[in-house]
Amino acid sequence: MTTTISFGGRILFLSCSKDAIRAQLENQDLTLAEALPLRDNISTDEITPVTVMMTYDQRLGRFPYVGFKTEDVLPIGENAIKHGGFEITVAGKRYGKGSSRESSPLAEKSAGIRLIIAESFERIYRQNCDNIGIYTSTDFSLIERIRAGEPIEIDEFLTGRDEITQAVIRAGGLLPYSKQNLPLISNKVFNNLPTDRPLTLVEKIIERRRISPGAMISRGEGVFLSADWRFSHDYFTGMCAHFMQQAFGQEVSLVRPEEIIAFQDHLILASQSVPHVRDNLLAAVGGLSEAHDEFVSRYPVKAHGALDNQEGSEGICHALMTEKYALPGQVIVGTDSHTPHSGALGCLAFGAGATDIANSWATGFIRCRMPEIIKVELHGRLSAGVTSKDVVLELLRSESIRQGNAIGAVFEYTGDAVKKMSIDERATLTNMVAELGGFTGIVAPDQETINFIKQRRGVSVSLEDWMHSDKDAIYKDVISINCASLTPMVAAPGDPGNGLALDELAGPIKVDIAYGGSCTAGKREDFDYYHEVLAWGLNHGLRIAPKTRLFLQFGTLAVRDYCVEKGYLDTFEKLGVELIMPGCGACANCGPGSSTRSDQVTVSAINRNFPGRSGPGQVWLASPYTVAASALLGRIASFAEVQHLSIRHEAPA
Repeated sequence: MTTTISFGGRILFLSCSKDAIRAQLENQDLTLAEALPLRDNISTDEITPVTVMMTYDQRLGRFPYVGFKTEDVLPIGENAIKHGGFEITVAGKRYGKGSSRESSPLAEKSAGIRLIIAESFERIYRQNCDNIGIYTSTDFSLIERIRAGEPIEIDEFLTGRDEITQAVIRAGGLLPYSKQNLPLISNKVFNNLPTDRPLTLVEKIIERRRISPGAMISRGEGVFLSADWRFSHDYFTGMCAHFMQQAFGQEVSLVRPEEIIAFQDHLILASQSVPHVRDNLLAAVGGLSEAHDEFVSRYPVKAHGALDNQEGSEGICHALMTEKYALPGQVIVGTDSHTPHSGALGCLAFGAGATDIANSWATGFIRCRMPEIIKVELHGRLSAGVTSKDVVLELLRSESIRQGNAIGAVFEYTGDAVKKMSIDERATLTNMVAELGGFTGIVAPDQETINFIKQRRGVSVSLEDWMHSDKDAIYKDVISINCASLTPMVAAPGDPGNGLALDELAGPIKVDIAYGGSCTAGKREDFDYYHEVLAWGLNHGLRIAPKTRLFLQFGTLAVRDYCVEKGYLDTFEKLGVELIMPGCGACANCGPGSSTRSDQVTVSAINRNFPGRSGPGQVWLASPYTVAASALLGRIASFAEVQHLSIRHEAPA
């Protein structure tokens, strides 16, 4: 039986032209031709900036697209979508990049948006739409058919989607589907490992953890997995609990609660955040924190919370998962797009929206598709001052990645350069698969993995024979990079894909703020890099440039303790570095290190620089080496440039 869907509202084209946007907001309906070109790479930071994510209900309908930027303006104000009567949004490539926040599609739905048409979608964003009942399509011919009043068959929104996703869409969302279907499935792992063809490591993990028996599943086919670890953080714990209790009842019990973790990290420094204090958001932050605390007190889950007697947390969720919990071959899912961080240990770790996590708490299952896998071969030795962050920025600037050809794919990192990397450096590679548009990243476990787990946890593990990709495994693509040819990279403001080598900069770029931290760059080895540059500068008479502030934020308490043991804090203190206790902080525009004015320029080791991501200023992405070097010179610079600087002939800016 087919169902037809009628759309009666207006169509909003997210155009590159600010005048086209304003005309639509003034009740003028445009054609697609009049709206072209459409904006590509619209991030969830633009759909719902972090400063509006203070609720998890219909009130979000006031805010969709308030962070949307075109021609350097923010043309869409509060309530504009709801009051404008819009029902359909149309955009360009890679719609919904960035965070896994389900707040974005929930805001759109609450404002009246029922359908989103785009040239392509990011994986998590589209799955979140499916989960809450927003239709999505890449078929632009629908525009005129809808304008002509033609009802659209639901089958047209199912084209190219896997069988489970089709069923979820027909059911009106994941939780209605789950209530009807998943109780019929026992929470059993079949530990199936087909031998009829060679497999990649990710395929092996999925086959071993899937809950449905039968023949080996094909690429693109939907599947439910039994997850080893399921976690949330303080932005979304309350939303997850709310959705779960709405669907399954107030008395719902959690499946394997000892494998569920709740982290306080994203909002922990709100009282030091200029926009949160200025805009009177601390009460709303308190509401999210209370919902998080209520979940932790109600259910027997693990929790990592605020520090006693000082601001900060025990650590950022991704970093703590890798330090304390993740093991090779496990399935790990969390409410953040940077969950792939733990893929550095050889596990399948991926981000999901609040509905997916709510469902996993109540059922033990997490939904995914058997993905395509891209092998990234990293060969050669990285030069001094070049890190895995530079490798990722090089990948991000490739045309294939920028066009979205890796959306939903796994990045399997291999090669002699990877084998030489520490787990901290491997974690940067897997963490930033979120920016590459992929499903997750993974590195096959080896002796380095065993050593890391033993050192960080005091736990001895053994690698099983299956924990590798088979020799003749099939890949969607193979990307080879000669690491010896790489030089320090940066990404220009607006998108992590705006990469260029430092020597390609047209001229000096003065820096107001240098920031090192986040899950991507707050690890032990990152602090080794910060300290190496700063100690060299201190020993050669350099100081932080007079008009530049340098913030360094520890990713976890263990990283802080490591820095104490190594004596790094003495160097930082002598140079006037502003140290911040663990938390997401400026990376989530919620703590010290964010810009406060649009004219400020930041060089940052965080993972993304979408408009508004770390304040209203311009954010350049760079490695820890480049962040520290830029702080010394007051302009974007490499460590090599600092080292070659003749203090007699060139004073710091």
